[in-house]
Amino acid sequence: MSLIDQLQKRAAVKKFDPSKKLSAEQLDQLLSAIQLAPSSMGLQSFKVVVVQDAEIRQKLRAAGYNQPQIADSSALFVFASLTSLDEAFGKKFIDLVADVRSVDRESLAGFEQMVLGTLSSRTDDQKLAWSHKQTYIALGVLISEAAELGIDAGPMEGFDAAQFDEILGLKELGLTTSVIAAVGYRAEDDVYSKMIKVRRPKSELFIHV
Repeated sequence: MSLIDQLQKRAAVKKFDPSKKLSAEQLDQLLSAIQLAPSSMGLQSFKVVVVQDAEIRQKLRAAGYNQPQIADSSALFVFASLTSLDEAFGKKFIDLVADVRSVDRESLAGFEQMVLGTLSSRTDDQKLAWSHKQTYIALGVLISEAAELGIDAGPMEGFDAAQFDEILGLKELGLTTSVIAAVGYRAEDDVYSKMIKVRRPKSELFIHV
């Protein structure tokens, strides 16, 4: 079945079956997809907290306006942006590029200058807004990979980010919550997954130049 077919089947599930869990292999495949998601300059200026602990998820549910999917899904993916993107972060990334590609670090001087110049030219607020955007790219990859695997993934913006940060101890890690996704399997009586998918027609959505 093609990705288009799978995306036709996916839905914004609101009610998950808490008895159906992702296997370790499925979870790892979703994590691999997120790891491979594109990001600006490849910096991956975020981390993803995979929450499966029941007690913590109940606390997060309260911070998410009591939406049941936060606690009832198999796992909650919390995409969190780094709050400090400084020169040290940029240099560490260049170190990684040199190591993974087995090249002399000096050969990356031009790229390093571009990375550090980009980071230094933006305010902290601008860099955080930029990082938030990167998390949505990774979120889209998660949703697509979940659809390929026949797994339900519901993106969510309805939550109190400050409370999420406190519950998960993100501030101490230099992170702040950007967006979340409940991942698992829909309940048989989830009404939203039975609704016909509504999308604007291509004639209205796309502009060809």
